Amino acid sequence: MSIKVVGIDLAKNSFQVCVLSSSDSILSNRKVNRGSLLDTIRQLPEKTTIAMESCATSHHWARIFRGMGFKIALIPAQHVKPFVGRQKNDANDARAICEAFSRPDIHFVPVKSVEQQDLKSLRCVRARLVEQRTALANQIRGLSAEYGITFPLSIKALHSHLPLIIEDAENELSHVMRGLLHTLYSDLIDIGERIDELTCKITMLGQQHPRYDAIKSIPGFGPILTTALLSEVGTGNQFQNGRQFSAWCGLVPKQHSSGGKSSLGHLSKSGNRDLRTLLIHGARAVMRCGINRTDVMGDWLRSIIGRRGRAKAIVALANKLGRIAWRVLATDSSYNIHKAFKAV
Repeated sequence: MSIKVVGIDLAKNSFQVCVLSSSDSILSNRKVNRGSLLDTIRQLPEKTTIAMESCATSHHWARIFRGMGFKIALIPAQHVKPFVGRQKNDANDARAICEAFSRPDIHFVPVKSVEQQDLKSLRCVRARLVEQRTALANQIRGLSAEYGITFPLSIKALHSHLPLIIEDAENELSHVMRGLLHTLYSDLIDIGERIDELTCKITMLGQQHPRYDAIKSIPGFGPILTTALLSEVGTGNQFQNGRQFSAWCGLVPKQHSSGGKSSLGHLSKSGNRDLRTLLIHGARAVMRCGINRTDVMGDWLRSIIGRRGRAKAIVALANKLGRIAWRVLATDSSYNIHKAFKAV
C-alpha cells in the first residue's frame, strides 16, 4: 500500500511519526526518539511527502529531510488545531497534521533557507534589544520625574539631556540618584551600541541578496524593512498576487458575506504582525513629505486623504507599498512610480 503523507509532530527529544496511506488509513503512529528519527525517515520510499507543523525547529528538520530527497510540507499551526479532536496528545497531533495536509485549501509555509534564518535571528535579537532600550528609557523618565525632572520625547533627546541633568548640581537629585542615573545611562549607551552593531550586520547580510537594491528603492523601505521582507517572504512565489501577500500581512479588511451581501470591516490583523508593523511605519515616513509631492504618488495620497483621512491613508499606503514590494520581489522587476501609482 502506497504512502500518502508522513506527519511528524516535532519536539525536543521525542517525535511522533504518523504514516497515512493513499486510502486515508493510518499505517502506523508511533513515538521515535531523536537519535532514531533519521534512521526511521530513511526507511521511507524516495520522494515521500513529509508534513510538519510550522513551529520551532521545523525549518531545520525540513532542510535536512529535503536534502535526503523527500518532499516537505510545512502547515501553519492554526490549520492543524481543528483536526486534533477532543483529546490532545502526540498521537492525535501527528494524525491531525496528516489530515490537515489532505485539505485542498491549505497554504503551505515555504522552507526558510539558512540565509533567511540568519537574517531573522539577527532581527529577533535586535527587536529584543529595542524593547529593552524602550523599557530602560521609560524607567529613567519615571524615576527622574519623582525628583521634578522631565525629558523631551525620543531616545535621542534623552541621550543628550541625561548627562547634563546628572552633572547639574542645582537640581534636586540626591547623591544616590545621581549614581543610579549614571549607571542607567551607561546601560542605555551599551544597548544603543549593540543595536547599531546588529543593524550594520543585518544591512550587510541583506545586501548580499540579489533583490535588495530593487526593494530598497521603493519609498518607505529602509534596511530594516527590506531585510524583514527578504527573511520572511523569500522569493514571494508562495503568493499568487499582491493582494494575497497583503492579506498575509493583515493589511486587508475583514470580509463578512451572507446571502449574497458582502461587507468589509476593519483590518484583519492576521498573519505576520512584525512585517505589518514595519510596513505601516514605512508608510508613515513616506506620508510626512509625500503629500507635498507633485508626481502621481502625491496625487494618489492627497486623493486618499481627502476621501478617508490621514490615518486610513497611512494604512492604505502600507497596503500599496506591500503589494509593490511583492511585485518587485516575485517578478524580478524594478520599481516604477508611474505603474505603481496611477494618476487620479
